[in-house]
Amino acid sequence: MACRCSSSYTVVIIPLRSSLCSLDALHFYLWIKRLKDLEREKDALCSGLEVLEKAHLWYLQQLEKNRSRQDKIKPTSGVGLSKEGSREAQSCFLRSCIQRVNGSLGTVMSEPNVTCSNPSLTDAVAESDLRWHNTVLTKEVSNKNRQIALLELEKDTLLEQLRDLQTH
Repeated sequence: MACRCSSSYTVVIIPLRSSLCSLDALHFYLWIKRLKDLEREKDALCSGLEVLEKAHLWYLQQLEKNRSRQDKIKPTSGVGLSKEGSREAQSCFLRSCIQRVNGSLGTVMSEPNVTCSNPSLTDAVAESDLRWHNTVLTKEVSNKNRQIALLELEKDTLLEQLRDLQTH
């Protein structure tokens, strides 16, 4: 006889000939446990497939947005730096996230049985935030280094002019 539990698991009750401590009872228990584990694995795989389908749709939408932006871009020389800088930062962040997700998916596809050792979602978000902040800080350091180099060149030019004025 079979009865339906509150979840999606089916419990089959088989009358045992002997006591609950028998070998038949142990085999029955292990069989039920294995079925339960397989059901949980199936549920996890189904939810993972659902996430992948949503990701697939998102990737297609992003590709379409990218194509439409490429079609709209016209070669011009007068581009506003502040507006372009924010677009560049947003694009850099999006690329960073996409590359992280692609790497994670690649890891899962190449080693599907190692999912327990993967970092939790909060760890992944924290890592993504750190990478993003690192990218922003690296860009700021590059800009500051460029400004320092320009200031040093200007200083050298001014010192050269001062020496010329002192010798004349």
